[in-house]
Amino acid sequence: MEQRKIAKQMIEFQKATFDNSFNAMGMLQEQAERMLNMSLEQATWLPEEGKRVVNEWIKGYKRGREDFKKLVDQNFERVEAFFAGAEKTTKAKTK
Repeated sequence: MEQRKIAKQMIEFQKATFDNSFNAMGMLQEQAERMLNMSLEQATWLPEEGKRVVNEWIKGYKRGREDFKKLVDQNFERVEAFFAGAEKTTKAKTK
């Protein structure tokens, strides 16, 4: 029983660590995006097509980041459900 509790706490810690790291990475990417947009506004030599390509690139990495976050969250939910199911099974056996 104690092992499951420890495993659950470890998973919660890992999820919190991932969420904090992911949020920090997101803030860093957003700052880089703002800097890039400021540079693009001042780059009169860059044609509009080039600016559209850069904006599409930004949208692509945002989508990728969101998809990655969803996938990791789903897998954390699966692990939590696994341990919750194992805990229910253990309680049923001990009764």
